[in-house]
Amino acid sequence: MRPRHLLLAVAVAAIWGFNFVAIDAGLDHFPPLLFSALRFGLAAFPALLFVGRPQVPWRWIVTVALVLGVIKFSLLFIGMEAGMPAGLSSLVLQSQAVFTMLFAVLFLRERPRPVQLAGLAVAVAGVVVVATRMAAALPAFLLVIGAAAAWGVSNVATRKASPPDTLRFMVWVSAFATGPLIVLTLLVDGPAADLAALRAIDTEAVLALLYIALVSTLAGFGAWGFLMQRYGAATVAPFSMLVPFFGIASASVVLDEPVHRVDVIGGILVIGGVLLGLVRSRPAVTPALVRVEA
Repeated sequence: MRPRHLLLAVAVAAIWGFNFVAIDAGLDHFPPLLFSALRFGLAAFPALLFVGRPQVPWRWIVTVALVLGVIKFSLLFIGMEAGMPAGLSSLVLQSQAVFTMLFAVLFLRERPRPVQLAGLAVAVAGVVVVATRMAAALPAFLLVIGAAAAWGVSNVATRKASPPDTLRFMVWVSAFATGPLIVLTLLVDGPAADLAALRAIDTEAVLALLYIALVSTLAGFGAWGFLMQRYGAATVAPFSMLVPFFGIASASVVLDEPVHRVDVIGGILVIGGVLLGLVRSRPAVTPALVRVEA
């Protein structure tokens, strides 16, 4: 990779890592479903007016919108509100690579190589290690694991869709996710709670919303898509493993979240397992898609 593209890949990982701090800040002001609806609404409009029509069948946009936009982010935001630390959430979400491989086997009939199965076992061991520390907040931990599983499904659907323009695809996905999320927040949180949150909006809430919608979603996915098209998944995907580093580091500095020894051990296992699964011993076999964003 050219030096400026190398720096861009690291910058995207840093943006996505700090994103978990922004989510934590936003959840202090908004109910999780409302926050998610506002995030996708802002990411879709007015960008929808400029990106043009989608370049993939509508069924894939709707599928990814529901699985990624509605299910994945609802579970993540609710899990973080329920007590899952921001930094640890950035790490646990890396288990999406495990689910991506499993669902690729089930739905795409891919045959994992022995090294991928070994990586899967190592990553699962890391998740179990982290779970031992989160026993007191197990429901929140399981919600984030559920978010990672939903992300795995959306990765497989995105692979089937094969969008030539990642940014355009995400704008349309965001548009289709906004409506269901608005309905859900009105049903679950209630109009009174949503209106109260909107009336009490302040500068911190606006900055958190702008960051996750414009910087993390639009700028992040736009840059990531550019790098993927130029260099391919095998070269770019490993940079996603930097996201938990930036996520844990920024949460420690900004939110004063402690970094426990168990988290470090579990993190090394999870990231090591995912990277092991990316090792290619047979060029003809395509590794599972790895995408990271929050």
